[in-house]
Amino acid sequence: MAKQKKLPIRMCCGCGESFPKRELIRIVKSAEGNISLDKTGKKSGRGAYICPKLECLAKAQKNRRIEKVFSCQIPTEVYEVMKNELTKDS
Repeated sequence: MAKQKKLPIRMCCGCGESFPKRELIRIVKSAEGNISLDKTGKKSGRGAYICPKLECLAKAQKNRRIEKVFSCQIPTEVYEVMKNELTKDS
């Protein structure tokens, strides 16, 4: 009998619900301080996770949850770029 592999669970910064890591999109802060969406989940840097929904990104922006995770201010332009990337894929 094969041992069942444990699924990594992550919490969405927007809605606060927990999901399997594969269902969420990673937001990464690189060593240089650049913040971007990481669709592959393989970029190096500090990560936060979000549902692939615009509502969750808006909630995370409103409550400054991503800023708290990364301990820095995030300009509105960065959120706009992330919104565009999310809408482009859906």
